Amino acid sequence: MTTRVLVTNDDGIAAPGLHWLARTAAARGHDVVIAAPREEASGASAAMGAVERDGRVVVDEHHIEDLPGISAYAVAGSPALITLIALHGAFGPAPAVVLSGVNRGANAGRAVLHSGTVGAAFTAAANDCHGMAVSLDVLAAHEATPGSGGAAVAVPHPGRDQRRHWVTAARVALDLLPRLTAGPRHSVLNVNSPDLPYERLRGVRRGTLAGFGQVQMTVAEAGRGFVRTALEESGQRVEPGTDVAWLAEGYASVTAIRAITEAPDVDLSDLAGPTQN
Repeated sequence: MTTRVLVTNDDGIAAPGLHWLARTAAARGHDVVIAAPREEASGASAAMGAVERDGRVVVDEHHIEDLPGISAYAVAGSPALITLIALHGAFGPAPAVVLSGVNRGANAGRAVLHSGTVGAAFTAAANDCHGMAVSLDVLAAHEATPGSGGAAVAVPHPGRDQRRHWVTAARVALDLLPRLTAGPRHSVLNVNSPDLPYERLRGVRRGTLAGFGQVQMTVAEAGRGFVRTALEESGQRVEPGTDVAWLAEGYASVTAIRAITEAPDVDLSDLAGPTQN
């Protein structure tokens, strides 16, 4: 069945992972539209940032040479904002599914809070649309940047990026699409794939969120008028069955997550009513 799919990301309109995800979705027969930040927006979470001109969000039609027939838009805004305006018809018919990625670097553990890739999927779910975040594990701590607060952000490397196995993550994502659409719209599937050929992938496993990301932000130096941050590998032990553990063992990991939920286990029963004057 043909589904209207928005493909977005936080690495920007030129990112190879975005193109592979769109190409794979189109090859499966879906009606694909691309709308992505015109510049990298990693670590944006679900922020609603945009560049406006005369009160209008700046949007440019963008031709992607190797994706003929797929409309693409470079937007001066965050992934979450792009998702929101797409759901209101900014790029044609509203999508039934938002696929966000393929991100350059895994988004695993509780650091997904900071991820613009995951933030776009959360925004879809919050607006009654199926959302999936898709990432490829290409990150090494020495290649990372601290702007994301610990979410995975690998420094772009054009030659190396072309050799990455983006198609593996894209195929895993589309394989999981029926599970996404069969589930509740307020939940998101967070998918992480190792950087392996699809044929060498050991399988796909349900992973719990690790208690940390692959890297953690630290304060390297604080001085008068500045703070310098850095990223370092986490020293915590990897727990079996987590998304980080499955990636290390050569499996793709999928986790069902929700962005905003109430906490019924917090005791607020003894709160007094409004003060009477």
